[in-house]
Amino acid sequence: MIRVLICEDQALIRAGYATIFTSQPDLEVVGEAADGPSGLEAALRLEPDVIVMDIQMPLMDGIEVTTRLAGAGVANPAKILVVTNFNVDKYVYAALKAGASGFLLKDSPPEELINGVRTIARGESLLAPVVTRTLIGRFAERIRPAEEAPRRQALDALAPREREVLGLVAQGLSNAEIAAELLIGSETVKTYMSRILMKLNLRDRVQAVVLAYQSGLVAVQD
Repeated sequence: MIRVLICEDQALIRAGYATIFTSQPDLEVVGEAADGPSGLEAALRLEPDVIVMDIQMPLMDGIEVTTRLAGAGVANPAKILVVTNFNVDKYVYAALKAGASGFLLKDSPPEELINGVRTIARGESLLAPVVTRTLIGRFAERIRPAEEAPRRQALDALAPREREVLGLVAQGLSNAEIAAELLIGSETVKTYMSRILMKLNLRDRVQAVVLAYQSGLVAVQD
């Protein structure tokens, strides 16, 4: 069973998530929280497999909670799926930087939310392609540091094909889409991603996307 903690301040949405998850034979809702401090306490106490996290919550927002549970220096970072709206997209990069394993939009269909939880529970990261293309691209200037040289140099460790795969990942393509684009198998794409993460000393796909924008590998989308 995948044990899920729901952190969402709106009761109707929280109840909807619970209904969706409990309808699945492999998902179990072990707790719910309506504000940041309660979510932090529940996460530490219950140690869920996946935390579904809202960004805007009372007392302590989801970004701060995510940082405390999965940020730099955390020994055993939690697996956190951030669910957000377009009208709060300015917080998305902050959530990824805080250590979130991925994000989806609140209007995503139930099957995508379920698949997202399962994906993150497996130790993989999740980036909704539409969100990657629009939100990360829109805020690339904020992501990109003033001095890009160190990030650009990091990419020197990658082979040409690995750089190509990283660029497609940053554009929001799934493994299957990358495989079709490059005329290779999905397992080969996974192998490339493993090599990319190892060579760049990155934790997951989310961090790889951020680095791709910071390094200038992917152009800013106006």
